[in-house]
Amino acid sequence: MRLTVSGNDLEFQRGETVLHVLARHGIQLPSVCRAGLCRACLLRVVRGDPGPAGRAALDGVLQADGYFLACTARPAGDLTVALAEADAFTPGELLSVQPAGSGVLRVRVRPRLRLDFRAGQHVALRVPGGIVRVYSIASLPAEAREAGIEFHVRRYPGGAMSGWLTGAASGDAVGLGRPGGSCHYRPEDPGCPLLLAGTGTGLAPLAAIARDARAHGHGGPIIAVQGGAYSAGRGGPPPPGPGWPPPIRPRTCLLSRGEDIVTAVVAELADLPGVADARAYLCGAPEVVASMRRALFMSGLSLGRIHCDAFAAAVTDAGGTAGSGVR
Repeated sequence: MRLTVSGNDLEFQRGETVLHVLARHGIQLPSVCRAGLCRACLLRVVRGDPGPAGRAALDGVLQADGYFLACTARPAGDLTVALAEADAFTPGELLSVQPAGSGVLRVRVRPRLRLDFRAGQHVALRVPGGIVRVYSIASLPAEAREAGIEFHVRRYPGGAMSGWLTGAASGDAVGLGRPGGSCHYRPEDPGCPLLLAGTGTGLAPLAAIARDARAHGHGGPIIAVQGGAYSAGRGGPPPPGPGWPPPIRPRTCLLSRGEDIVTAVVAELADLPGVADARAYLCGAPEVVASMRRALFMSGLSLGRIHCDAFAAAVTDAGGTAGSGVR
């Protein structure tokens, strides 16, 4: 079987993903999670069928436009594809990059065209040099036109994206991929209890979800559980938690005090009125999110009411540099 891209005919075996075939032939495609979550490896079908697995995580609009994800697509026959260029990325400009403490950069990007999104979703950012990383949105749609869309980017030593951002200037061109993810507020359920839980940069999109709920006049209780490793003066900085507006009640869990965020989340769920009616929003490292999700489900909350954004682990670029800012 053959995979054709940019005029190159590449042989592949049944069962291989398109991303693996490209990498095996020395063609580098942006990819972060490699699990169908980040949308960084979008390709467009010219001829053939990439198979259902490559389209499963995409919305109907992207599917109708012929897009699929190279990391999950396993075609059963010959396939001709085109790289996703300008039509998959909305042009934008960098407004500002500011230190936010705890090794995090607060980045604001203004799209030059309309970009429909919900607070808490994630998008792929593309900057000069072919660097693509995925970040959660930490601002509201109404703020995008004037103040831009806010992202919190963790700095990594030698990191490609955080390194570029550190030296970038206001007005530099960036691209924004199509927003995705189910971790966003649902205005059709305005009275249910909300339980928000996350660590590190995962707190920024959760704060945006809380503000979105407030903007929609949410009437149920909102509890925010933020996790960190150390308190101030105990070997590290305090958790970079946002300023939660009242009546949102925050709770901080610190490993240095022997506290566990999974245990705390379960305890907070038990204290909420109408446990089965609550909605949970979880952001952070995959293993932490998975543990919280499992514990909440075992405590009586259905999986359909648990909305997760598990941040992809850092990957290695073609040049051998650890990928930076994977949220």
